[in-house]
Amino acid sequence: MGHRLEDMSAPARLAGPGEAISAEELALAARNHGLPLEALRYDLTPPGLHYVLTHYDIPYAEEASWQLVLGGWVRRPLLLGLDELKAYPAVRQRVTMECAGNGRALLTPRPVSQPWLVEAVGTAEWTGVPLRVLLAEAGVEQGAVDVVFTGADHGVERGVEQDYRRALPLDVARGDDPEVLVAYAMNGSPLPPQHGHPLRLVVPGWYGMAHVKWLREIMVTDTPFRGFQQTEAYRLRQDAGEEGEPVTRIAPRALLVPPGFPDFMSRARAVRPGTVTVTGRAWSGRAPVTGVEVSTDEGRSWCPAELDRTNDHRWAWRAWRFTWTATPGRHVLSARATDAEGHTQPLEQPWNRGGFENNLVQRVPVLCLESDDGTGHR
Repeated sequence: MGHRLEDMSAPARLAGPGEAISAEELALAARNHGLPLEALRYDLTPPGLHYVLTHYDIPYAEEASWQLVLGGWVRRPLLLGLDELKAYPAVRQRVTMECAGNGRALLTPRPVSQPWLVEAVGTAEWTGVPLRVLLAEAGVEQGAVDVVFTGADHGVERGVEQDYRRALPLDVARGDDPEVLVAYAMNGSPLPPQHGHPLRLVVPGWYGMAHVKWLREIMVTDTPFRGFQQTEAYRLRQDAGEEGEPVTRIAPRALLVPPGFPDFMSRARAVRPGTVTVTGRAWSGRAPVTGVEVSTDEGRSWCPAELDRTNDHRWAWRAWRFTWTATPGRHVLSARATDAEGHTQPLEQPWNRGGFENNLVQRVPVLCLESDDGTGHR
């Protein structure tokens, strides 16, 4: 008894009614971390504040010996070290990355997994080689279908031992809008270990599961990839037996920087009466964000926010601001984004078993204090 992988790796499940976050989920939350929402003020997220999700262990990588294999359904397989990759013309691209499970812990019933609230996001400037350039050099054969990416992280999930492996359709992998990168730098410095050192994939507009870290192998295939992370994980399902729809591009979302100051334990916010400038960021992987609205009354009414007019980085978030006249009492602030294709954030979240693509509008309770709050402040 207890000598099989299935005995240590549980199947996916939903939390029971009233079931609290488990010790295992807390352990995941301690290993992985989200963006402190006050860090939305940065155009580029400092690497230590950018969200992190690591499926298995962070591999230890030696740059000098690291090699990237590109093979499979190609005419000229490639074997590239870091110096050889860096000899290609470099491309820099600013990209907002969001975990597909962002918001999972807010669902009822709750899918038992990494318990994200809304902070699983960050924006960085990635430097690397366009994947399409490498595929062109290798010479993709006629009949190719998918491009499969393998990371060096190895583990077991739902009883399946595996390297982390994901695929992109060939047209996405060698497209130029967006341009997929094999990246070796983040915000102008070498990739930190938790962000995929020494190589990772960056797929602008797609949820984070596509951005394979610790990239060591790229294989072009003439059949659709059926690996675990492609066909079992990261699917939109209502019932366990469904095939489901794949998770791909990021749904629109706006987040606001919680105003005022927080309570240590509850993170509840307090402001004083008067003019409060509310700021935040908005993004979508489906089409450019064209508008942000803000509510200060629990979603009963909405007013347009001022959206940053500069839009030089299609695949990165945009800043917005809103002026709120705070009056004493309790308020709930929210923001919602709309993109150029008309996608907007729901006020009531459709549910799925994996807790994916949960772009329900954010709710930030705020207490506006009396003019004289008893602490000497007026």
